[in-house]
Amino acid sequence: MVKEMVESIAKLIVDKPNEVKVNLLEGTQTNVIELRVAKEDLGKVIGKEGRNAKAIRTLLNAIGNKINKRIHLEIIE
Repeated sequence: MVKEMVESIAKLIVDKPNEVKVNLLEGTQTNVIELRVAKEDLGKVIGKEGRNAKAIRTLLNAIGNKINKRIHLEIIE
């Protein structure tokens, strides 16, 4: 559910949605979501002053609070 949500949001933001890749690494207390996009789209995902990335992280934080897990987003070049 979380992986698909991040993938959907990222595809809406970028110019090359077919190059969006999301990987979920599950742990006992923390889940890590790795988001990969085309190099040209990296700035769009991060956003001006990091606003887009912060908004995605806020959503993940809210979901994590509901399921009692920390969810960390890593945007990878």
